[in-house]
Amino acid sequence: MKVLLAEDTRDLNRAVSVLLTREGYEVDSAYDGIEAYDFALKNGYDVIVLDIMMPGMDGISLLKELRNKKIMTPVMMLTAKADVDDRVAGLDAGADDYLPKPFAMKELLARVRALIRRGGDYTSDVIKFADLTLNGSDLTLSSGNTVRLSIKEYELMRELMANAGASLTTESLIERVWKNEEGAGEDTVWLYIAYLKNKLRAVASPVAILGEKGGSFTLYT
Repeated sequence: MKVLLAEDTRDLNRAVSVLLTREGYEVDSAYDGIEAYDFALKNGYDVIVLDIMMPGMDGISLLKELRNKKIMTPVMMLTAKADVDDRVAGLDAGADDYLPKPFAMKELLARVRALIRRGGDYTSDVIKFADLTLNGSDLTLSSGNTVRLSIKEYELMRELMANAGASLTTESLIERVWKNEEGAGEDTVWLYIAYLKNKLRAVASPVAILGEKGGSFTLYT
């Protein structure tokens, strides 16, 4: 499972990152809002943990940008502010959960697990196409190299590989992968297609995804 952690207090960032890594999560750490935004545009995540008060771009502004980009990843806000207005602002911006500082690490882990359970349904199936192997037990995609996928990246790649050579419409992918989740649209699908194209390059596979934004997509060699 993949987590993006955006927290500018370095000691806290490091402590949470170590904790999540020990629990088996793959963690990308960002120390300001702009760095976190760049991470979110380049990678799919199962959960994003955002501090509200960050340099470059505050957490609420960052969250609004992510939702405007149709990034539907569950988001938990961290903040030293306990004021009701701050909590409301975060939730109105699209946050799924809110954890005030200081917090117990066990509670953070429990909330992350709860958010990931909302993320999707996957199996331990192994699917192969051309040189690619998709493994549901650890959410990895392998060819010359191996990379970890987020749940939604895995589910989208599973659909493409299970229907390799066929054209899958954007509408069918929204229905199958995002279960017609509110807010999920052609921008969401296109973003995750871009994520998967990057992953195909990362594993050094000649397999490619053909298609344009809003249209149909085909996995081919």
